[in-house]
Amino acid sequence: MAKPPFSLEGYKPSDAEQGRPYDEGETNKAWENFLTFGDLRRENAPVRGLIEESWQRSVKSGVDARGKGSNLLASPDDLYELRLKNDDLLGSSAETFRRIAEVLGDAATMVVITDRNGVVLEVGGDRRTIDAGHDIRLEAGAAWGEAVTGTNGIGTALVTGKPVHVHAAEHFSEGIKAWTCVGSPIRSPIDGSIIGIVDFSGPQAIFHRHNVALAVVAAHHIELALSEKVRIERMRLLEASISRMPGMNSADGVVILDRFGRVIHHNDMASVRWHRIAQSHDLSIGQRLLPSDEGFLARDLAKGLPEELREQRIEPLVVDGVVKGAMLVLVAKPRASLARSQMSPAARAALVSAKEAIVGCSDALVQTIEKIERAALGRTAILLEGETGVGKELFARLVHAASQNTGKEPFIAFNCGAVSKELLGGELFGHAPGAYTGATREGRPGRFEFANGGVLSLDEIGEMPMDLQPYLLRVLEERAVYRLGDSKARPVDVRLVASTNRNLKQEVAEGRFRKDLYFRIGVVKFTIPPLRERLGDIDILIDHFNRQFAETYSTQPLHFEATTMELLRRYSWPGNVRELRNLVENLVLMTITGIVAPRDLPEDFAEAASAEPSSVSVQAAHSATGSEGDEIARFDEVERRAIERAVANAGGNIAAAAEKLGLSRATLYRKLHQYRSRT
Repeated sequence: MAKPPFSLEGYKPSDAEQGRPYDEGETNKAWENFLTFGDLRRENAPVRGLIEESWQRSVKSGVDARGKGSNLLASPDDLYELRLKNDDLLGSSAETFRRIAEVLGDAATMVVITDRNGVVLEVGGDRRTIDAGHDIRLEAGAAWGEAVTGTNGIGTALVTGKPVHVHAAEHFSEGIKAWTCVGSPIRSPIDGSIIGIVDFSGPQAIFHRHNVALAVVAAHHIELALSEKVRIERMRLLEASISRMPGMNSADGVVILDRFGRVIHHNDMASVRWHRIAQSHDLSIGQRLLPSDEGFLARDLAKGLPEELREQRIEPLVVDGVVKGAMLVLVAKPRASLARSQMSPAARAALVSAKEAIVGCSDALVQTIEKIERAALGRTAILLEGETGVGKELFARLVHAASQNTGKEPFIAFNCGAVSKELLGGELFGHAPGAYTGATREGRPGRFEFANGGVLSLDEIGEMPMDLQPYLLRVLEERAVYRLGDSKARPVDVRLVASTNRNLKQEVAEGRFRKDLYFRIGVVKFTIPPLRERLGDIDILIDHFNRQFAETYSTQPLHFEATTMELLRRYSWPGNVRELRNLVENLVLMTITGIVAPRDLPEDFAEAASAEPSSVSVQAAHSATGSEGDEIARFDEVERRAIERAVANAGGNIAAAAEKLGLSRATLYRKLHQYRSRT
């Protein structure tokens, strides 16, 4: 049963709240003695031990005892980023803020939420007290850690990890001795770490030790809201992981990680297998296995794992188009484990790298990767079929990585359509000295000889002229190459991976490709799934390329509006992954606001997308850039003024302003950032 709001059930004053009755004159005298002599000068000085310890830390940190509050204020952009990073905390505290306002009424008290470092994220409460708080920089963006502002409810609660009240003269800095503050830590429901402080501040007259109880209960209610949010996110991650289960063995161990890289669930088989492969790491709930930048997992999940886990399977879990976690699979009986055990560390690292280069976790993609890995253990040729832009060369490299033992086996890639018919034979098979017009006097080896001991990837195999196809067939059957103009057989041990975007079976039927060669190179054949059939991978690829190009061009990653993402999901992507990659690079370079709306998509893309069945219409969005542009500009100006007025009337309280405007807090933050970037 849910607890009533602000119930004091279970609350017990801590030792820090006990002590002698407060005497302002005596406390000030003790403070002066402390500054002069470095101690309180008498054993029965009326200063709590908690306060004296804090004063000592303040001196060691170099805090100015004559200071007038915080002297460290975050820039608007930095504050915006801090709020985004602490969106869970702010969202979970919004309802508590509202209830506190009802309980306090017109009391001369302001309420503050800070991050884990004591930087103020949100303020609320009595308007006059909030205005007075500006005089000491008790406002959004100000740092109130103990090392910055000395003894105070926020900073001292962070250091001690306990609820703290600091009354008037007990503050270390002279300029804030007219204030009373009460701070209580807010702890993560996952690992119990402090993620913020809820603080009540105001003039001396509001002082009452039971205000500590109010702060404790407020923090507790925020923690309850955070726990519910974590529960819902955990449930959605488990739902996302269920869709990945069909291709798994019932004996596989499964570990679910949240967006902070922490363990939130694991099955019994994971516990069994864990002790065999990762004895130096804990599998308990809340244990961090992946690095995370404030809730954003790195692109290369496997590289972030502890070294002994990097050969295990790990997949991103996508919720609402965003990577919100990962599923680590501890495979019970890895396929071809004997062959894998013979691989050198360099070969294993190359295999991990080759798999990471193929971004996505859809069933169609995962099954293709697994089948190609198994096929790579043999020696027969492999044929990769697929549309332009699906990334066939990445799969050819996967064959190479999965088939090598030392990590030094060569990989030679060659496009049969990139050279003229006259030169193609010499490029592939090599030539004897002066074998044909244009041949070198010394002669030279061809691609087959360069690939000896490794893999030769022939792209656009369907472009090979009919008169050269018998030569290729002979090399494959005899495992020896004859340079053009030379009768000497040169043995080669080459694994052929042929790729094509043509239908070779139809090419054979129409007489443009030899039937015997088709059957020789197509013993093992795979069709690389087009992007439109890779359910869920569009979101992952957009996130991947968005971060990649943001890093390349030293910008912040773009934010894609929900309507834009829906449009991108419904688009048929005739150019597949290559087209998606090029689109994201274009947007990173050309988008000014950092927010991608449908009208920001290239015109030719939008026209094609608008014709797709069930797609979101973007014609209206693009017409806005024409004759309706002025009207939209006027609307933007009206909206901007309304937002600024609402925020000002709310005294900088974003939650209150968002509620007044009928917007979510995240939307209001985004719009503030959008309009600020235009000025």
